[in-house]
Amino acid sequence: MNLAAVQKSADVTDWAARIGWVVGLLLFIAFVYWLMRQGWKWRGSLQSDLPELPQAPEVPGEATLRLSGRYHGSTTAGQWLDRIVAHGLGVRSRVELTLTDAGVDVVRPGATDFFVPAGQLRAARLDKGIAGKVLAEGGLLILTWQHGDRLLDSGFRSDRAAEHTAWVDAINLMNQSITTNQTPTTNASTTPTDDAPFTTEGTAR
Repeated sequence: MNLAAVQKSADVTDWAARIGWVVGLLLFIAFVYWLMRQGWKWRGSLQSDLPELPQAPEVPGEATLRLSGRYHGSTTAGQWLDRIVAHGLGVRSRVELTLTDAGVDVVRPGATDFFVPAGQLRAARLDKGIAGKVLAEGGLLILTWQHGDRLLDSGFRSDRAAEHTAWVDAINLMNQSITTNQTPTTNASTTPTDDAPFTTEGTAR
């Protein structure tokens, strides 16, 4: 009888220890989550100078390309771990991308939509990672664009990764065309020529 009582007591003690471990683990997870939220808020406050996201024009023009997939976040250009969280840019979501002559329309169900005007697009490339997400080489479509005083990288993953290359080619061609059109030309009327009349006015006699 005494042996059975000791065994029963031991079982109760084991359950209490397990419950204690579970409660401790849950508290630890809650603490880590709280720290992450505080870090997110702190990062957002540091990025408070970032302007509101541009919205699509009423008439964006005819679609050149479309893409359905996922938005994986934005970072400071060239710094793939420096996540941008202001104005909802840090929220991952499904995405519908549409490329027109006016720019790139980014529609995100459940998150903030935004528009990247063609004049603010700087480049497009294939990459494998952006803050918190790493895929196979070339698994991400990265759009580099100017927003306020910041140059940003935004990462997208199409449901059909083979579409990425067409987007890279189209955006880089668009950017090259815009850059060429903005290059100032030399005014021929201000260029001196050999046909200008020669005068001795003001020379020593």
